[in-house]
Amino acid sequence: MAKPLSQKERMLLEDQKSHEEICIKKYSNYAQQAQDPQLKQLFNSYAAQEQTHYNTLNQLLSGQQPNMAQQGQQQQQQAEFPAGGYHDDAALCNDMLMTEKYVSNTYDTAIFEMTDANVRQALNHIQKEEQQHGEGIFNYMQSKGMYQPQ
Repeated sequence: MAKPLSQKERMLLEDQKSHEEICIKKYSNYAQQAQDPQLKQLFNSYAAQEQTHYNTLNQLLSGQQPNMAQQGQQQQQQAEFPAGGYHDDAALCNDMLMTEKYVSNTYDTAIFEMTDANVRQALNHIQKEEQQHGEGIFNYMQSKGMYQPQ
């Protein structure tokens, strides 16, 4: 990385790192609690991607430039979900959808505060994946009748 991080940039990255840690824990715990095997798989996949985000943030904080091309190979799974569902799974999905909305929003703020274009690009990549997680949860919920946008 060309420029050292400012105190504010470092604080924002540390905040994002703590958000990713929470996401890893929630997705991992919810994968164990989910009744639907498809939802278990979705949550486990997202937990692994959140771990990659966490690792990327650690690299940025240590002054390393992460290899975003390699991370780009981990594409979002677009699965088809048959109708049906479980009541408790709906609560897990609602919580994770709210979490993804919040985390994506915090990345937006952090991106605008970064002076280094490479750091901005790395955070933008992570934010896009967070939005894909939200979309995946939304699609799952809609296919199961758990979420009906008006």
